[in-house]
Amino acid sequence: MSPLADLRYPIGRFAAPDPIASQDLQTAIDAIAALPSELRAAVRDLNDFQIDTPYRPDGWTVRQLVHHIADSHMNAFMRMRKGLTEREPEIMAYNEKAWAELVDSRHAEIDLSLTLLDSLHRRWSMMLRSMTDAEWQRTFLHPERGPVRLDNNALLYAWHGRHHVAHITGLRQRERW
Repeated sequence: MSPLADLRYPIGRFAAPDPIASQDLQTAIDAIAALPSELRAAVRDLNDFQIDTPYRPDGWTVRQLVHHIADSHMNAFMRMRKGLTEREPEIMAYNEKAWAELVDSRHAEIDLSLTLLDSLHRRWSMMLRSMTDAEWQRTFLHPERGPVRLDNNALLYAWHGRHHVAHITGLRQRERW
């Protein structure tokens, strides 16, 4: 793996186990529940210069990463809710790169998204802990990826949070912050 690939995927690319076991789901739920505090710890005591530093060459800044996580996880939460309440609903894709360039993603204080993630992840993990085996098998239709099972989506977003926290902690280690 190249050094740039290491910076882009510090914990490796997402790969769901097949089959997905109940323990895999429990681990994913625990990771989703823990993400807000792990992200807060990763950004604790960073100053504005550090928050506005890209995690890798040509990458997003720490500020953009924090806001991206909130954007992405809000979308994931809503997609899962639709999957639980509608029969294979088609969800809307969004341009995450364009969202990361919007003024709020580039300039808003990170505490706005950290606070949002606290509440969002409390609700999300509550919802996930209540799901039945049959509900985990439900799907939504992604316009680019096709049908996505809810169990796979939960594992993806558990990985997604760890992935971006590792971007920040890796940057802190490299810069000795």
